[in-house]
Amino acid sequence: MPLKIVLLFLFCIIPATNLLAAHQEHPNIVVILADDFGVGDIQAHYPKNKIPTPYLDRLVSQGMSFTDAHSGSAVCTPTRYGLLTGRYSWRTRLQEWVVAAYEPPLITRDRLTLPGLLKKQGYQTACVGKWHLGWQWAGPQSSRMMEKKNGQWKLQWDFKKPIKGGPTERGFDYFFGVDLPNLPPFAFIENDHVTSLPTEKFQLDPGEGIVLPKGFVGAPTAPGWRMQKILPEITKRAVRYIHDQAKQDAPFFLYFSMTSPHEPVVPSEKFRGKSGIAPIADFVMETDWSAGQIIQAVDKAGIADNTVVIFTADNGHSHYTGWNELIKAGHQPSGPYRGHKGDIWEGGHRVPLVVRWPEKVGAGTRSDQMVCLTDLIATNAEIVGVELPSIGAEDSISFLPSLLNQKNDKQRTSLVSHSNHGEFAYRNGPWKIVFKMSGKNLQQSRGKPTITELYNLDSDISEQNDLTRKHPEVVKQMTVDLQKLIDQGSSRSGQKGANDTKVRFDISQEVRWAPAS
Repeated sequence: MPLKIVLLFLFCIIPATNLLAAHQEHPNIVVILADDFGVGDIQAHYPKNKIPTPYLDRLVSQGMSFTDAHSGSAVCTPTRYGLLTGRYSWRTRLQEWVVAAYEPPLITRDRLTLPGLLKKQGYQTACVGKWHLGWQWAGPQSSRMMEKKNGQWKLQWDFKKPIKGGPTERGFDYFFGVDLPNLPPFAFIENDHVTSLPTEKFQLDPGEGIVLPKGFVGAPTAPGWRMQKILPEITKRAVRYIHDQAKQDAPFFLYFSMTSPHEPVVPSEKFRGKSGIAPIADFVMETDWSAGQIIQAVDKAGIADNTVVIFTADNGHSHYTGWNELIKAGHQPSGPYRGHKGDIWEGGHRVPLVVRWPEKVGAGTRSDQMVCLTDLIATNAEIVGVELPSIGAEDSISFLPSLLNQKNDKQRTSLVSHSNHGEFAYRNGPWKIVFKMSGKNLQQSRGKPTITELYNLDSDISEQNDLTRKHPEVVKQMTVDLQKLIDQGSSRSGQKGANDTKVRFDISQEVRWAPAS
């Protein structure tokens, strides 16, 4: 049979998307980041837990689950910074909490980012969902770092003008989403403009859900704004993006940064009451559904074989959105671990991490390799076959060998964790040393020496037995090692960097935004 006829026959029987995928040198990459989704919230990982997660259970059966995976922080902004830059956020001036409403970009213009790296390799890059890394809003005053949390929300801003310093200036070709769902302005943003001017004022509607942003009544709001529509809308947009890009011959990177189950807890109508437990459980189920739509879009577009899908979360499950109802129902959002969102304990920063890459990553497998979300940039760089530059991605170590079930002589063996209040913990193998604040709250602790505690996670996964007195030599060595890792500005082998400010773990943070060094 002539070659032309054979090729014509193949073209007729093979979907066009499969043909395009076959010509791609690099795989598509989809990162799904859930918001306040606990390490125990995937039912396939913890079968005794009570919230059904059928979509994520299926992903677990198709990919590799990492049982020792951690977010860079126990709270939102710092983890997002670390995921996109490969650098611990505490190396910036932000030493506690998150970027507040109308504060400036945390990622500097010249910093290497994951989308920026992939763009140079021919990728189309998109962020859909929650940004929460700051912008330069237009107005009679500039966006600035303020010690008072959300101290700028009542100021006047010009929403008709472009919003500078956002995703499309940090490596993404396209953005659609919100700054975050519970801070103003309450409006969708596409690229660098609000899609509908926030000409109305936010009014509280208890019928929307629970843990609503009561403190922002009167804040700028787009006409007809409904918080229940945020997750369905960003899900729809992400699905559309996947189908559109599947028709192109260039690989794509999609960062789907979810707004759930973070507050406001606003499950849409078809999920209300579905769990039979509480609104937060309904919202977890909708989170599972949303992630499932993204994964199914990859499958339906015919590009699954050439697409890396990564599901993870930014920190532990929130303790103020219905935690007690979940525990009472027999659901443990943190699994066997101590603590929750915001904490320096394992429940604050240990997160689910599932990776699917057909024919490359074993289906239904598990790895106990220690991983931090800062490692995504190094891992994806290795996937596309490029070396990280000498400057940037200071705390990123590839876990690709573990994904491929290969020996890894350069795997991560240590980890720095950070709490909502700026507390530090340092992990080396099974040992974890914690430097916790000394008072009952942050204000009582500011500037005072931290309290040191030591745990062995191999024998005490719930962090109940402090071993500082029993192993003072371990305490001493780990303290020295943490100081060294901080001082060298990097945890990548052979690299030296510089922190943006003086970083202290021996005292509780004195300010939220530390002075520039």
